[in-house]
Amino acid sequence: MKEKAAARAAELRELIAYHNKRYYQLDAPEISDAEYDALMQELRELEAAHPELMTPDSPTQRVGAAPSATFAKVRHSVPMLSLGNAFGEEDVRDFVERIRRFLRLPDSEEIVFTAEPKIDGLSMSLRYERGVLVTAATRGDGYEGEDVTANIRTLHDIPKKLKGHVPEICEVRGEVYMTRAAFRALNEQQAAAGKPLYANPRNSAAGSVRQLDPKITASRALGFFAYSWGALSHMPATTQSGMLEWLKGCGFATNPLMRVCRSVEELLAFHNEIGLARASLDYEIDGVVYKVDRLDWQERLGFVSRNPRWAIAHKFPAEKAVTRLNDIDIQVGRTGTLTPVAKLEPISVGGVVVSNATLHNEDYIRSLDVRIGDFVTIQRAGDVIPQVLGVVLEKRPPHATPYEFPRKCPCPLKTDVVRELTATGEQGARSRCTGEFACPFQKTEHLRHFVSRLAFDIEGLGEKQIQLFYEKGWVRAPADIFRLKARREALENEEGFGEVSVRKLLNAIEARREISLERFIYALGIRQVGETTARALARGYGSWQAFHDAALRVAKGDVEARQEMDALDQIGDTVIDSIAAYFNEAHNVAIVEDLTGKDASGQPLVRILDAERPAKDSPIAGKTVVFTGSLEKMTREEAKALAERLGAKVSGSVSKKTDFVVAGAEAGSKLKKATELGVQVLDEQQFLDLVNGANGASSGGGR
Repeated sequence: MKEKAAARAAELRELIAYHNKRYYQLDAPEISDAEYDALMQELRELEAAHPELMTPDSPTQRVGAAPSATFAKVRHSVPMLSLGNAFGEEDVRDFVERIRRFLRLPDSEEIVFTAEPKIDGLSMSLRYERGVLVTAATRGDGYEGEDVTANIRTLHDIPKKLKGHVPEICEVRGEVYMTRAAFRALNEQQAAAGKPLYANPRNSAAGSVRQLDPKITASRALGFFAYSWGALSHMPATTQSGMLEWLKGCGFATNPLMRVCRSVEELLAFHNEIGLARASLDYEIDGVVYKVDRLDWQERLGFVSRNPRWAIAHKFPAEKAVTRLNDIDIQVGRTGTLTPVAKLEPISVGGVVVSNATLHNEDYIRSLDVRIGDFVTIQRAGDVIPQVLGVVLEKRPPHATPYEFPRKCPCPLKTDVVRELTATGEQGARSRCTGEFACPFQKTEHLRHFVSRLAFDIEGLGEKQIQLFYEKGWVRAPADIFRLKARREALENEEGFGEVSVRKLLNAIEARREISLERFIYALGIRQVGETTARALARGYGSWQAFHDAALRVAKGDVEARQEMDALDQIGDTVIDSIAAYFNEAHNVAIVEDLTGKDASGQPLVRILDAERPAKDSPIAGKTVVFTGSLEKMTREEAKALAERLGAKVSGSVSKKTDFVVAGAEAGSKLKKATELGVQVLDEQQFLDLVNGANGASSGGGR
């Protein structure tokens, strides 16, 4: 069972990452929100049932997707994180009860919330300095977005200068949206001009903001609701509702339907009321957002993974439709996984035109008994991504054809496709091409990953160039990229290239010969090692040589090396197994050694910088802290959140690399091990005295 769960979790992470890119980065979702929510919910349930399967780079631990390369990048001073979802009454009650437990509030103490419609638009962060708008940026991946300042300046709802006395630095956050009336008018213009119609108001708003010509943005009827904030020089209010009043006073539109609620019953009643009024609103919404009103409580509650503990989105029930399944295509991912994609007769589901849906794997197709030509039920929950719920058997046509899952990869090599086996010898859920890096799909996908934004980030070396260079035989491995300058003449003679473009490309490659350790580890394309995991590994080992040597030792079965890696913050068995498998493959090691070797002149092909050390902003910044036993002044979750805000690495196990063990009442084996290893032990009060006066990061306002 554990092996099946691990295989399914890995598959879900791949699917969700793919659809995140389509939605957040390309504004071209292939499927609607029901499947996305279903996939995320399934992954959360798997990780809850098997905590060892949770990886730091899991979609449940992050938000959005990397920003587009079309626009300049803006680093958010306070991350723009996402919200957890509630789908029913029990989820909302659990949310409120979790807050009460975390803050240790008696049943008699009232928790006040704000509740407002969740706008289906494009999240935006606006930075004002001395009251003047200086930067507007999309959410992107939550940490870095796209600079769309010129376009945002054209929106009437966004003031260029704030009213009244405002903080010197002021970041306002909210949602850019297009009204339904404006959306209909835009599609009428598209139809009259013989151009493709837009799928929904959300994508139209996002596409309008991302125009290269601000005049096009100005021609679109876009609105903006402010609901949150990022960095502020000082806080103008002490409550969420007070902050919304302040934003209104600054000149922003805030949602007039926002209401202050004082009980779960009031929250649910508001959700029902908004749901009934949803069709009459002139803008798309997909639920209601609840936030704890007191900002000091928001600060104490903090965040868990990518979500604030103090807010949640209560989604509306799904919308459904029936359409025909015309075909099933196969996509081959970077790791060789074959993913079946349903090609549907396009149909509008709640205002979104759905034409594709992921069918997960061979077992999912078999469990539905879905056939080519069948009529299938499509569900759209919330905003964009669809789900195939099942087959309408009474409408099955006589010619409906059972689908045979391919036993050969669709790549030119036609290599065998196998079902992975679990450790117990049972058949796993995933089908994989056995070609590995010999398979062009996998090799080119690996190369694209290598040059992607979070890896080497080489401008001008995109999908088309990688495919061309691969077919020409010029780039078959990552190190070949840094030898392209030897092919300058051939490049300049290639159609579509010229002296100027070749010079720019080679200069871009040259500029990326120096790379941070975390980016380099991520660029290697090790399964289960995403950006967050790579960052944790870089932080834990400090240098490439240290990580390289540890990885080789783990691959050889060195127990001590494995234990040391397992002791690192956010690193578990799944990640360690993937690293061991990667460095146990001679082909992968050859790629790495070539890449970290010398060029023809004897200089390093790439220069890997040691990991940056955490800023010394607090007494525990950069330290590894373990909490054990029962704490009295705060919950374990609150203590962990505090330590992480102050720059510490919180680990679940004690090792010789642990700096502090904070021991509460009834501390057990961890305290004993700390004593044996000579690790400094603090009681709760000593820990609080140590960190007293340190500045925690502002939680800001999540959406």
